[in-house]
Amino acid sequence: MPPESETHLGLVRRARRMNRTLAAAFPHVYCELDFTDPLELSVATILSAQCTDVRVNQVTPALFARYRTAADYAGANRAELEEYIRSTGFYRNKATSIMGLGQALVDRFDGEVPRTMKELVTLPGFGRKTANVILGNAFDVPGITVDTHFSRLVHRWEWTQENDPVKIEHAVGELIPRKEWTLLSHRVIFHGRRVCHARKPACGVCVLAKDCPAFGTGPIDPVEAAELVKGPEREHLLEIAPPPPRRRRAPTGAAR
Repeated sequence: MPPESETHLGLVRRARRMNRTLAAAFPHVYCELDFTDPLELSVATILSAQCTDVRVNQVTPALFARYRTAADYAGANRAELEEYIRSTGFYRNKATSIMGLGQALVDRFDGEVPRTMKELVTLPGFGRKTANVILGNAFDVPGITVDTHFSRLVHRWEWTQENDPVKIEHAVGELIPRKEWTLLSHRVIFHGRRVCHARKPACGVCVLAKDCPAFGTGPIDPVEAAELVKGPEREHLLEIAPPPPRRRRAPTGAAR
């Protein structure tokens, strides 16, 4: 576990070491939203707000078959569109964003999703988080996606004390090489969904235990912790889990 007093250089080294450990734990990370082009990813990302990726992926096959272009969304019948996306929650607001997105793309970008942060954040339903998802996964432009999992974990790891998502993005960007940003985002989110849960993280089988200041927030007994690990990578994660550290340091703050 990291020392009580850590220099900035020590933090950089620890953060990069943790990123390498996550890369070994999750060698095949990817965006968990199903899509075939930038427009589909844009719509899926809007739908993912306050909704699981699993649910979004259940909805989008029929949605994408019905609406294939930005013009299709711009000219959609609102009631029909809302029915397609109702199960994702907040469907009225999401329908407004999706129809607005389609219209903005038609009016200003010839129906195509733009490729720059400056342009993306002007679109309805888009903030920096959504823009980074599109840039990193549709256009291979490195970006850090600060969602609830990412924010929770980087605070637990004491990579930053910032709370504003944009400031978190910039703080983490100073620790990790730019070329790694998109993959780092996926790795952290994968780890948050499968191991480092909000209420009860699986500390006792966590590959990051020796570098995590919050080790001990969840069960440190490997058998108990193993029951908490989720996802298709569960067997692999349990196979590579190191013995938990002998010494336990109490978390420096409340669990996030």
